[in-house]
Amino acid sequence: MRERNLSRNQSLFLIKRLGAEVPFTISYHKEVGNHDIPALPAAMKARMKSTIETKLSTYPEQYALPLRRTLKGYWKLRIGDYRVVFEFDRSTIIVLGIGHRKDIYYRMKRRMYP
Repeated sequence: MRERNLSRNQSLFLIKRLGAEVPFTISYHKEVGNHDIPALPAAMKARMKSTIETKLSTYPEQYALPLRRTLKGYWKLRIGDYRVVFEFDRSTIIVLGIGHRKDIYYRMKRRMYP
């Protein structure tokens, strides 16, 4: 995985896969906590939190879709008109951006490739 500026806010979720529990650590890019989450409407913040805790922490590859072109290697989770852009491996999910679908991909390109 690439080096990222991660916030210290990390939570541990336990995933059940075929009878075994697999821990997923969810980390957030520092820009997510500083800019993306405060910009969300209050109702969307609550919905975003519950969706990340349920769908993203259980089976990210089942609920998310891979991105293409310049953001290849990253994944997106759709929550209404908003998107969560992240990457993951066997034990870690890194949330790289949260935003409205009209501008999240442009902001992600600028954030990942300055």
